[in-house]
Amino acid sequence: MRKPELEFHEPIVGWQKTNGDAEHGIWEQILAADPLSGDSTLLQRYEPGADTIASGVIVHDYWEEVMILSGELTDVTLGKTFTAGMYACRPPGMRHGPYLSGAGCSMLVVVRPSPEPGANGHLRP
Repeated sequence: MRKPELEFHEPIVGWQKTNGDAEHGIWEQILAADPLSGDSTLLQRYEPGADTIASGVIVHDYWEEVMILSGELTDVTLGKTFTAGMYACRPPGMRHGPYLSGAGCSMLVVVRPSPEPGANGHLRP
């Protein structure tokens, strides 16, 4: 199965809190997803003042691409703030976050599982 073929339409799934109530002020809206492969495209929104400090550093087993569409996002570990127009491409196992967003932000996120466990096959700039 693959992501569905979709022409312009209103997203079928509404905004949902990520991880239930574990991370205050963070919402996502799935735009397209393949339930078998785990491939997905979604919008993610951090409300003003949202933070993931309690969850700690984030590490996952899938590729993740993120484009900040509006607002700002601060990586607490790096001590850097990222703004609209900035892009990240994270291979499986890449450590990132935790995050704070004083003003809030909106991001486009693309998730793609790694073809095999432990494989990241990435090139560094």
